[in-house]
Amino acid sequence: MDLTPLQKLIQGTPLESLAPFLEPQYLQQIRHGDFPKWRKLLASLPPLSASSICLGATVSLGDNTNLEASALAALELQLREFNPWRKGPFRLFGIDIDSEWRSDMKWSRLQQAIAPLPGRTVLDVGAGNGYYGFRMLEAGADLVIGIDPHIAYVAQFWAIKHFLPALPTFVLPMALEAMPSRLACFDTVFSMGVIYHRRSPIDHLLLLKNSLRPGGELVIETLYVDGAEGYCLTPAKKYARMGNVWFLPSIATLLQWLTRCGFEDCRVIDQSTTTFEEQRKTAWMPFDSLTDALGPDHLHITIEGLPAPQRVIVTARRS
Repeated sequence: MDLTPLQKLIQGTPLESLAPFLEPQYLQQIRHGDFPKWRKLLASLPPLSASSICLGATVSLGDNTNLEASALAALELQLREFNPWRKGPFRLFGIDIDSEWRSDMKWSRLQQAIAPLPGRTVLDVGAGNGYYGFRMLEAGADLVIGIDPHIAYVAQFWAIKHFLPALPTFVLPMALEAMPSRLACFDTVFSMGVIYHRRSPIDHLLLLKNSLRPGGELVIETLYVDGAEGYCLTPAKKYARMGNVWFLPSIATLLQWLTRCGFEDCRVIDQSTTTFEEQRKTAWMPFDSLTDALGPDHLHITIEGLPAPQRVIVTARRS
């Protein structure tokens, strides 16, 4: 994980307050999520250069002509060590990483409706393996900083970044709560698939707002349930087999939260029902997925008898 390029990019900017989180001693003290194991795996990746780069729907680099068959097979085995791959798809030197989520489908629903990204500095909260960061660069962003406390997914990003060291996108192993307070310097902040995992959604929104410059745009995507303003579902134990889901608001409630937190121009830009095409079990994510989370005879409800997953994307502006 070479963070030297990011250190140089933020030097002399408001983002320089992130510098302590980029120092080797900060990374070395991280032990949760078996960080030493992932760093060892990253260090074992071969020193390859990609003959081509495509940051489109399938984030692709190189092709199988860059490697002999035995080296290609060895690389695939190394990449499988990073399972499960949740976001994607990726194609690395001809190896297709078929992720659980067809994240390109979500990106296609929002890319034309958000503020244009050329020239922007972007924060991607809950970035995972950084798939959306690559798409943000494709859309013209100057710099993308992703953050995620889940070390295994951060390691996936750095496995890809290993072959693309020059691209100005980074994912740091940290939570939003650990970020310097009141950075107020990002042009666009994304929070996709995060807020329902937070015990305090209002605090999450306030932290997102404090990361934005005045006039900057928030892009938030979340699960939602049908209901009037003020309605919010709180699962008793689990939702769709997930134990870390705390609040599922109605769309009207989400808009109310945003307004109460000081956001303006709140707009719903997409509503969708999650399908088996978009989220499914694969060889690269062989564990429970959407089919296991829905009731066997009633696909419109979860295994717990709650409404099946629906997702909404909203944009809002910091005043």
